[in-house]
Amino acid sequence: MATNRKILMLPGDGIGPEVMHEVKRMIDWMRDYRGTAFEVQEGLCGGAAYDAHGTSLTEETMADAQAADAVLFGSVGGPKWDNVEREQRPEAGLLRLRKEMDLFANLRPATVFDALADASTLKPEVVTGLDLMIVRELTAGIYFGEPRGTDTLPDGTRRGFDTDVYTEPEIQRVARVGFELARKRNNKLHSVEKANVMELGVFWREVVTELHKAEYPDVELHHMYADNCAMQLVRYPKQFDVIVTSNLFGDILSDCAAMLTGSLGMLPSASLGLPDENGQRKALYEPVHGSAPDIAGKRQANPVAMMLSYAMMLRYSFDMDDDANLVEQAIKNVLGGGLRTADIMQAKTAKVSTDVMGDAILREMGKLNR
Repeated sequence: MATNRKILMLPGDGIGPEVMHEVKRMIDWMRDYRGTAFEVQEGLCGGAAYDAHGTSLTEETMADAQAADAVLFGSVGGPKWDNVEREQRPEAGLLRLRKEMDLFANLRPATVFDALADASTLKPEVVTGLDLMIVRELTAGIYFGEPRGTDTLPDGTRRGFDTDVYTEPEIQRVARVGFELARKRNNKLHSVEKANVMELGVFWREVVTELHKAEYPDVELHHMYADNCAMQLVRYPKQFDVIVTSNLFGDILSDCAAMLTGSLGMLPSASLGLPDENGQRKALYEPVHGSAPDIAGKRQANPVAMMLSYAMMLRYSFDMDDDANLVEQAIKNVLGGGLRTADIMQAKTAKVSTDVMGDAILREMGKLNR
């Protein structure tokens, strides 16, 4: 089936290839039963690329990513590569993809499925019905700012330092993503920083406030300090709709929000660039969980986050909402039927392997597609 929609798959390390395999099966099913076709290419990234090529990301794979309409990414890293030089560590390949593709907006949804409300460490009444989105700035801030490094002071004291820095356009473009998402959801945005102690926080708040006044006065805007936001996420998370924040705070807060749902194995993410003249964005989709080397190869990994990342790809890169909804509803139905991988086991549920969970979700998609 001819198509001009190009996907690059980078399964990576650990459980990455296992959960990506389930998405491959889903893509094949959607081709056969929904007429949804993609040109799929596969490459190496992270430790797998280092083992094969001596680098965590080759120039060829970087070029393939730039040419793709979307990248599906598994996971990178593991103790096997702990002693690899910093520039070639598995994580360096992922950071390079984000930077060179200019994927500045990281979308991290935290959604609690009704069937998993009891799996959260918080009380069910606190998390039932939770549906929030964190927009994390991904290509600037303290993870990329200069100067950075270590040095020795005149008195012999050693110090380490990083620079948290943002330009006005860098704040504006990620805030626009937050405002636009809020308009499509519940029209409420929380902008999170530390304006009480950081000059950057003051600047961030000023830029977001000016943008709100100029372009998004219809959206309800709230400002919140990052530490208070962390507290509020575990106190009353349903007060939030969309949260937009910096690279560092987004890293921390999105992991906090992830655990409200009961398992990192349930959560997808999308990293988006600016739209081009045709409205198309470079994009990378990946599950929030890591490579989980302790269970790699044991058929224990939860494939749901990878499948939901695929659903996000359908929605944000290809405007295929009906197909994305099909995937998401099938997952909800299977979880509601009591099937669980090890990470989300509950009383009176059935523990299944990675591939059996994949089988069940594909069967449910078939029922919904009739």
